Amino acid sequence: MSKVKTAILGSGNIGTDLMLKLMRSDVLELTTVIGIDPGSDGLRRAKEMGLVAIDNGIKGFLERPELADIVMDATSAKAHVRHAKLLKEAGKQVLDLTPAARGPFVCPSVNLSDHLDAPNINMITCGGQATIPIIHAVNRVVPVEYAEIVATISSRSAGPGTRENIDEFTLTTANAIEQIGGAKRGKAIIILNPAEPPIMMRDTVYVEVAEGTMDEDKVAASIQEMVREVQSYVPGYRMRTEPIFDGNRVTVFLEVEGAGDNLPKYSGNLDIMTAAAVKVAEEFAKNQLAQREEVKQ
Repeated sequence: MSKVKTAILGSGNIGTDLMLKLMRSDVLELTTVIGIDPGSDGLRRAKEMGLVAIDNGIKGFLERPELADIVMDATSAKAHVRHAKLLKEAGKQVLDLTPAARGPFVCPSVNLSDHLDAPNINMITCGGQATIPIIHAVNRVVPVEYAEIVATISSRSAGPGTRENIDEFTLTTANAIEQIGGAKRGKAIIILNPAEPPIMMRDTVYVEVAEGTMDEDKVAASIQEMVREVQSYVPGYRMRTEPIFDGNRVTVFLEVEGAGDNLPKYSGNLDIMTAAAVKVAEEFAKNQLAQREEVKQ
């Protein structure tokens, strides 16, 4: 099968985890890892794996644009604002793993096929990827009036980029709860837990539906179906208990265990982002390959 050349922008922990996941893809050919620290572990590992390692940032990649058609940005929200403009001018399709929200929100289990031709899509946040599928699952059965999520992650799995982007996290996640989750009003909270040993990512989803519309059996079945869908690309995603109903409210408790590719298994918050991004990137690639075939014909 043909593959689409792909680059990772950012050689930190998330970029390195992406690198290991992309090397297993049937439709994505990882060619390049781009960083700004020549001594970073990510660039060292990229070189060892036979990839092109660029150590002068996006400038170095733009000097060799033929290296990739898809670029996955795992830097920071502020950096992505600049990257988005430059990569659009270069004609590259971009998956943004930061909360910069320069393109439409995408959650694979909710709207995977809606933006396959978009030049730039946003992967929301780890909390968004974990909880918005549940909100959507409720909303497709009964109308959601209000949804609130609390994402609790280990302090150890919150690096400088995560901490720098806390404000963007809450705003971007709340917006996505409304835009693709379907809630009329949304709210997001993130908690960094310093517990030792480190805790796994845990999320609480609180949903309030319109009065008199709750159908517990249909809502529970829809949630269970959605959990299985997310597990197809994030195997460590699970509910900690059955959904809890109280009148027109339902609460869902989630846990996300990482795959352990490059990050500790407690870093489910990072793993769900990279796993979801790879899922979307593969659909991008399939779409690009299909378009190439149409041109040939």
